[in-house]
Amino acid sequence: MENFRYETDLLGTLQVPADAYYGVQTQRAIDNFKISGQLLSSYPHFIHGLAMVKKAAAKTNYELGLLDEEMNSLIGETCDEIMAGQLHDQFPIDMIQGGAGTSVNMNANEVIANRVLEKRGKAKGDYQFCSPNDQVNLSQSTNDAYPTAIKMALLNMNSELVEKLRKTISAFRAKGVEFSDVIKMGRTQLQDAVPMTLGQEFEAYAATLEEDISKLNSNAKLFVEINMGATAIGTGLNAPPGYARLCAKNLAKISGYPIVSAPNLVEATPDTGSYVIYSSAMKRLAVKLSKICNDLRLLSSGPRAGLFEINLPPMQPGSSIMPGKVNPVIPEVVNQVCFKVIGNDLTVTFAAEAGQLQLNVMEPVLSHSIMESINFLGNALDTLREKCITGITANREVCLYMVKHSIGIVTALNPYIGYKNSTEIAKEALETGKSVYNLVLEKGILSQEKLDEILDPANMLKPHNL
Repeated sequence: MENFRYETDLLGTLQVPADAYYGVQTQRAIDNFKISGQLLSSYPHFIHGLAMVKKAAAKTNYELGLLDEEMNSLIGETCDEIMAGQLHDQFPIDMIQGGAGTSVNMNANEVIANRVLEKRGKAKGDYQFCSPNDQVNLSQSTNDAYPTAIKMALLNMNSELVEKLRKTISAFRAKGVEFSDVIKMGRTQLQDAVPMTLGQEFEAYAATLEEDISKLNSNAKLFVEINMGATAIGTGLNAPPGYARLCAKNLAKISGYPIVSAPNLVEATPDTGSYVIYSSAMKRLAVKLSKICNDLRLLSSGPRAGLFEINLPPMQPGSSIMPGKVNPVIPEVVNQVCFKVIGNDLTVTFAAEAGQLQLNVMEPVLSHSIMESINFLGNALDTLREKCITGITANREVCLYMVKHSIGIVTALNPYIGYKNSTEIAKEALETGKSVYNLVLEKGILSQEKLDEILDPANMLKPHNL
């Protein structure tokens, strides 16, 4: 039995694996674009988005009298199968490609058409009974179906990313409560500042990340505006009157999102502004997350020659030559993810800027960069929470020792002992190496009871009357 079938397109005839649901144009993309090694099948949300778009398009064509009931039903059933996770291995093309996404759109069209043919008892490639172009792609072009599928994917991917972020915030907040009574020194410019609690430090991590939930969700809302019905450039050529609004309405029902048709389809077709602003929100999150990981590495540095205020869960031996060394590998890998996300944001910026006239042909690298960033960030958040945050412990004695021996403690004592006494105590502490805590007691400026009261964590959490 022959292992190939032959399909023909504009450029001629090509062999396609006999059992493949994809066809000739997908095969050309397989042959032409061996670029990133990351295939469309690696991004199930994207494939899910393509299926939603094709189902909505078929339903709209049926309601407008362009597609018969049986074909609408068969296309819809096939799209449901794809949305359920079937046939994803039939999307083998590289995420980065030329052609403004045409290969991706045709990959979806061919898979759906060949599955419909199978349902009708016909041979794969026998497109007279269901055509990838004339029926599955009816009233569409790559220039409206492809970006709409990207937006459907990003809406779902954003929801998952936000949920992972919420869990990470909760983990930091739980540590904030656990460490609420651990007094330590705060630092500015890596120098001693004033006392605080370790709980305040971890609660601050939760608070700064929490701000990004609203930013991600707000920016993702821009994806609900689509250009289905624009066809090639936004004029609506080859789409019937009323198609754009009806297709958006059908896609809203299928996706569960408040999808609307763009008010100006000529503007919407080349526009990539929504991708730029969403990518910027991920960059903002990456910058914050990387700063937090920098802090965790500093706070856990040591164990003898660093700050050593916290312990990170030991994950693996840290050296092939230094016995006993354990490195902060989880914050390190999250740092690297953040660098990748920041770099991807620059790629998105360049890709968006490269649009020309009525189309932006750089959407493949643009969409790949955003989807990769979402996946990387989501995995990094899970890894940080599961393998680091939840297992962090405090070195309470080290934190307290640093407070008692820090020059910065003078600032907290200043309202009680006066600026002159504070300056003299600080100077003597620097010259002699004695702790501020002990010098205050030696000079009888404050009783130990009063000094401990001032430095009690409860008095460090918020402003209070002196």
